Amino acid sequence: ISLAKQDAQALYAAGENKLGTDESKFNAILCVRSKPHLRAVFLQYQQMCGRDIEKSIGREMSGDLESGMLAVVKCIKNTPAYFAERLYKAMKGAGTKDTTLIRIMVSRSEVDMLDIRQEYVKNYGKSLYTHISGDTSGDYKKLLLKLCGGSD
Repeated sequence: ISLAKQDAQALYAAGENKLGTDESKFNAILCVRSKPHLRAVFLQYQQMCGRDIEKSIGREMSGDLESGMLAVVKCIKNTPAYFAERLYKAMKGAGTKDTTLIRIMVSRSEVDMLDIRQEYVKNYGKSLYTHISGDTSGDYKKLLLKLCGGSD
């Protein structure tokens, strides 16, 4: 039996298959294993119990723990999509969550901004550049657009 399958079984046993949840088992697996290994674990988990790991976390956890675990899983599954979602949520609705917007734009600008921009268009139907242009102004807008790097 593969380590990925063992980990999937351990996650199932720690959550869906018992009354209450053993959060420490989720921590031990999600926070220690490599990204490729965890992707294999998530696939094994889906095949084993017929439910996506994100749905199981939503059913078994709540509050900050749920938010944190879901962030880890989303980031492992598709890092650019995770950051595209965070950027979208930072700008949607009234007011902009500037701290989140700045933190992501600065930290990802030289890492995977092109991939994030592509995911943004794919998931939200308009470019990150266009959304930033419509949501910000002045030198702040110029800086963010420079970090964004293109209008796609």
